[in-house]
Amino acid sequence: MGNATLPFDPAALDSPLAALDQLPRGLWLCGIVNSLGRLAPRLDALLELRSELLAGRLPAHCDWPLGSVLPLLLRSVAEFDLPALCEHHEDIADQVLRSMLWHTDRIIDYRESMSEDAAAQRAAQGFRDEWTPMAHEIRDLLFVFGDIGDLVKFNRWDLTRGLLRSGAWQALLRIRELIEDLPELREMVNKLGRARQTDVPDLASAPEVQVMEQVRTTVTDWRDIRVPDLPGETRGIERSGRVSRMLPSEAVLLPHPRLRQIWFARHAERTLLTYEDMDTLREPVAVQRETWRPTTRPQPERKLEMGPMILCVDTSGSMQGAAEQVAKALVLEAMRVAHAQKRACYVYAFSGPDEVIEREFAFDLPGIDSLLGFMTQSFNGGTDISEPLERALNRLEDAAWQCADLLIASDGEFGAPPPIAARVRAAREKLGLRVQGVLIGDRETIGLIELADDIFWVGDWRRYGAGGDIPIHDKSLTAMYFPNALR
Repeated sequence: MGNATLPFDPAALDSPLAALDQLPRGLWLCGIVNSLGRLAPRLDALLELRSELLAGRLPAHCDWPLGSVLPLLLRSVAEFDLPALCEHHEDIADQVLRSMLWHTDRIIDYRESMSEDAAAQRAAQGFRDEWTPMAHEIRDLLFVFGDIGDLVKFNRWDLTRGLLRSGAWQALLRIRELIEDLPELREMVNKLGRARQTDVPDLASAPEVQVMEQVRTTVTDWRDIRVPDLPGETRGIERSGRVSRMLPSEAVLLPHPRLRQIWFARHAERTLLTYEDMDTLREPVAVQRETWRPTTRPQPERKLEMGPMILCVDTSGSMQGAAEQVAKALVLEAMRVAHAQKRACYVYAFSGPDEVIEREFAFDLPGIDSLLGFMTQSFNGGTDISEPLERALNRLEDAAWQCADLLIASDGEFGAPPPIAARVRAAREKLGLRVQGVLIGDRETIGLIELADDIFWVGDWRRYGAGGDIPIHDKSLTAMYFPNALR
C-alpha cells in the first residue's frame, strides 16, 4: 500500500504562536526572538509566568528556559518581592518578563568563555543587578503616587528613572512620608468636590423648611354633667320627700283631719308623688389630644463630593519651613486622589503681588516633572491672596469647573479685600461653592474666617520641621483674647 496523504491544515501553521493572542504586543518580539528553548513551549511558559505575576504569586513550576537559569531568576524575583509589585500592574509584570528574556538571551554568548552553569549564574546576576535599584524605584513610585500609570512602560522607563534620581524627587519622598502622619488631611481631600451625591446627610448646610408634625397637646374641652333634683327640666314623676315639687293629689290630703296623717307618713318615708326634675351643667376640662401643627426644622441634603479641586497654596515667607512642607504635602495628596479617582485638580501657588504659579498636574512624565519643580519652588515674599482667588473664581465660571471646591492652605496671615470676599460669597450663593481652609499656623485670622466655610487646623505643624512641638491649645486665639477684632 502507498502512504496515505494527510490533508493540509493551514491553521496548524499558527498553532505554535497561539499564545501570542493572549500576550501583549510588547512581549511578542522578545518572546519569539530568543536563543534559548523551543518556540511553542517558551511562549506557553511566558504566558503562564505573566498570569502568575499579575496574580501576585511566584510561579511554582515552568518548563522554560532550559537549563538552570530559571530557578536562579525566580530566586531573585522572590527576594525583591516582585510578585507583590506586579499584582494588578501589567506594565511592571511585562518589564520583569522582558528583563528575564533579555538576560537569558545572553547565555549563548557567555557559553563561549564559560560553562553552562557559570553562564546561567552570570545571566541571573545581571538580572539581579538590574532589579536591585529598579525594585526600590518602583516601590517609591507606588508609595508616592499610589498608581504608576504608564511611567514604567519600557519606552519611557529611562526618562522616568532620570526624574527619580533628582534631588527634587528625594524632597518629594520626604513630603509623601509627611502626609502619612496626617490622615485627617487625606480624608478631607477625598471630600472635596460637588459632582456626586453621597448617602451621608450634610448637617453643616441644612436649610430650614416648614413641615407639619403630629404632636400631643393639652386642649380645652367641655363636659356635660347631669345634676338630679336641680330645677330645670321636668322629666316625669317620682317618689320623694320634696314638698315643693309634690303633685296636687298629695297636697289635698293636708286639709283633711285624718288623711293628714297619711301625708305625714308618706313625707317621712319619702314616698310622696313629686315631679322629677333634672338639669345639665357644662364645665371646661383639659384633655390630651393628637394634633398637627407647623414647625421649622433643618432639612439636610446629601453630601456632595468627588468633583474637581482648586487649591490655593501659600508659599510666602511666613510659610517657609515646616508649614510650607505641610502645604505641599497637601498638594501631593490632592494630585494622588485626583489621579486615582479621575478628577481634575488645579493648583495656584501664591505669595506677594504678581507672584502666582498655576499648574494642572497630569499623571505623565511632563506632569511629574512639573510637580517636582513645584515642590522645590517658593517665593518667600509677602502674602497677597487677591490674585489667586480672582483666577480661581474666574475658573469656576467654566462649565467643567463649576462643581469644584476651593481649598486654601495657609498660615492665615493675610487679609481678603472686601470685593474678593463679596465674590466668594456670591459664588457660594450662585454655584454652591464650598471653601475649605487648612490653617497651618497658630491662630485663625479674620481673612481666613471670612473666606472659609470650615477650617481644618494643623496645630502640630512645627514637628514636621526643626522647631518641635508648641503648646498652642486652641486655634481661636484671636476670638479668645481679642473678641472685638472679629467682625
